[in-house]
Amino acid sequence: MNNNIPLLSIKNLSNSYITGSFGFIGKKEVKPVLKNINLELHESEIFGLTGKSGCGKTTLARCISGLIDYHGEILIDGEKQETTARKVQMIFQEPGASLNPRKKIGWLMEEPLHIQKIGTVQERSRKADEMLERVGLDPSYRSRRVHELSGGQKQRICIGRALMLEPAILIADEAISALDVFSAAQILNLLRDLRDSLGLTIIFISHNTDAVKYLCDRAAVMENGQLTINN
Repeated sequence: MNNNIPLLSIKNLSNSYITGSFGFIGKKEVKPVLKNINLELHESEIFGLTGKSGCGKTTLARCISGLIDYHGEILIDGEKQETTARKVQMIFQEPGASLNPRKKIGWLMEEPLHIQKIGTVQERSRKADEMLERVGLDPSYRSRRVHELSGGQKQRICIGRALMLEPAILIADEAISALDVFSAAQILNLLRDLRDSLGLTIIFISHNTDAVKYLCDRAAVMENGQLTINN
């Protein structure tokens, strides 16, 4: 890809929600969440996004991921976001909530490939083993269940699952806030290693400004649905 062309281009992005009415006399009200966001990210960039709770960070992430509707334009690799859903994957604050406790880790790792009908049984198994090693675990974890893992190990599994479809963009939404300091530092280093080895573009959302400064190439503060970018 030409590094002069943005991998992610967001133009005049807005999002609102409608408050509920109260009885027959109440009126519904439109509450803006995002207000004409414009942003460009390039391949292999780690972009930090911080701001107070409720400022719109997660709403922006969900728009980029195609999980909610919006007004404006999102292009990924020059194509409309609606046609590139697999190119964006997310990981979240509480890794355990993203993993089915009834399934073994091997099944969880292969699930994205099953859903997309990618590969044979042997190919899916091999790719899961390779991904476990890439995120700092090993194939022996295939037979474990979620309750047997630490918080950091669960987040590594979530990262590995997110990468099984080979996305161009990984969104990490408060991905270290539920972890202890040691595990959080390991996850930050893992994200940086994945950027370097895979050319991955990462959007790192966090209240932890020290983590943003450590990990990110650029960062922005969101306030009242608007971005202030610090180059």
